[in-house]
Amino acid sequence: MSDIYSKFQDVSIAPMHTCEHILNGTMVKLFGCERSKNAHIERKKSKINYNLPAALTSEQIETVERMVNEVIEHDLEVTFKVVNRQDIPENVPLDKLPEDVGDTLRLVCIGDYDVCACIGVHVNHTRQLGHFRITSTSYKDGQFRIVFKLENSEYPV
Repeated sequence: MSDIYSKFQDVSIAPMHTCEHILNGTMVKLFGCERSKNAHIERKKSKINYNLPAALTSEQIETVERMVNEVIEHDLEVTFKVVNRQDIPENVPLDKLPEDVGDTLRLVCIGDYDVCACIGVHVNHTRQLGHFRITSTSYKDGQFRIVFKLENSEYPV
């Protein structure tokens, strides 16, 4: 297994990785953008980039933060299902998958809020994530970067 795949099997990043799914779902819902294709997920803080035509306003950033925290507070169950490629819903993007991936894929579902093909370790319920906080943002060349962290995570590492 390559380093990129083994990294997402590290239980210490499960909360941040799960939060990445929620943040992606929120950005897609709010701004109609694609899910991020460039994220750096770490245990203490993470960063994620989105292709956007302009930087988000401070009000939009506050809305993103609020919506992610609302999803966390709803204590949604995080579940998995293995499906054949032809049975994947059309709203589930597959463009981040390696070319050599087989016909059977694992979908991660955050309640009914988000679904994504993923091989990583995740928490069992969103409330385990604690509180989501955007620590900084930047915008350059069509890339809007969000740096975020989780505070008061209840996930046992």
